Amino acid sequence: MGIRNRYESELKLVFNKMIDMCRAVENAIEKSINALVLRDRDLAKEVIQEDQYIDDLERDIERDCLKILLLEHPVASDFRDISAALKMITDLERIADQAADISSISLQFGDEEYIKKLEHIPIMARLTQSMLHDGIQSYINKDLAVARSLDKRDDEVDELFETIKKELVEIIKKDTDTADQALLLMMIAKYLERIGDHAVNVGEWVEYAIAGYRKTGVV
Repeated sequence: MGIRNRYESELKLVFNKMIDMCRAVENAIEKSINALVLRDRDLAKEVIQEDQYIDDLERDIERDCLKILLLEHPVASDFRDISAALKMITDLERIADQAADISSISLQFGDEEYIKKLEHIPIMARLTQSMLHDGIQSYINKDLAVARSLDKRDDEVDELFETIKKELVEIIKKDTDTADQALLLMMIAKYLERIGDHAVNVGEWVEYAIAGYRKTGVV
């Protein structure tokens, strides 16, 4: 097998593992919100436990990328591909941590009813899942247009966060006894807002891999 063919074969293995990692992270987001909405403590604990699998995937992909950099002598565009992959799996791992944090928070709620219907939080979660999925696919498909679209799509996530914040502030003003629960819900919404930022980060690393530059993203 020639050097070029070997490089492309090893990069394809990295792509496949990144797809697996992205799928696991998407599932973590979905499960964390389902655990919150359904008040499913076992599901919340499952998300926390499965975070280790995602951590292991990150380390596995990192080893593969470093092996390619050390042994295959990649050209400039190849170097950007691998460097972008290393940065993206860091964002994926942080998103998984935030999904686990959401699950940890959901375990803190008592048996009382929620102070408001959870309508905007699940929407935020679905939007960030979609952004994350499309970001990784844009890397694999070298789709710069999709990668650049994530920043605009994140505006809707930010708007939902502001809506949730305003609603919770109004609820606390009417009844200060709701403050503890409102704070927990605010923290969950903030984690989802940060997940959206990390998804935008993924898109910016795709732009770097394809075009050779990126905007300053979340760290």
